[in-house]
Amino acid sequence: MAELVVLGFSDKEKAEGVLRLSKELSRQELLDLEDAALAWRTMDGKIHVRQTYSPTATGAAGGALWGSLFGLLFLMPVFGAAVGAATGAVAGKLTDVGINDSFVKEIAHALEPGHAAVFALVRRSTPDRVRDAVRPFHPTVLRTSLTKDREEELVEALRPS
Repeated sequence: MAELVVLGFSDKEKAEGVLRLSKELSRQELLDLEDAALAWRTMDGKIHVRQTYSPTATGAAGGALWGSLFGLLFLMPVFGAAVGAATGAVAGKLTDVGINDSFVKEIAHALEPGHAAVFALVRRSTPDRVRDAVRPFHPTVLRTSLTKDREEELVEALRPS
C-alpha cells in the first residue's frame, strides 16, 4: 500500500529541488513513487499546482503499444497503434489515480505566500537514504498517511542536525 507524505518548503525552488531529487532517487532504486505533485502560493496569494503524473499520456503510450501488437496480428500496425493510442488516452483521461486533486488544492490554500509543498505517494522506499537526501532542503512534514509513531519518527529524522 502506498503512503502519502506532504512536505512543506519555504520556497518553490526548494520544492522543485526535491522533485528533481526524487527522480534521481528513483533511478537509484531508492524511491518508487506512484504519484507526485507540487503546489505553491505566489507572493500575491495565487495558488499553482503541477502534477507530475499524467494518466492521459500514460494511457496513450500503453494503448499505442497494445494497439501496435494487435495491429501486427491483423497486418495493420499503424492503424492499430493509432486506435490504441486514442483509446488509451481516453481511458487515461477518465481515470483519476494517485493523489486527490481537491486534497492538493486544500493544502495549497493553507500555504503562506511564497511557500510550497511537495506531495508524494510512495510505493516503496529506502527510508534512511531518502530522508538523508531530503534533509538539506529543510522540509516540514505537513501531512502523512503514516501511523502516528512513524510520522513522529519522520519529523524527527528530517530535523536539521
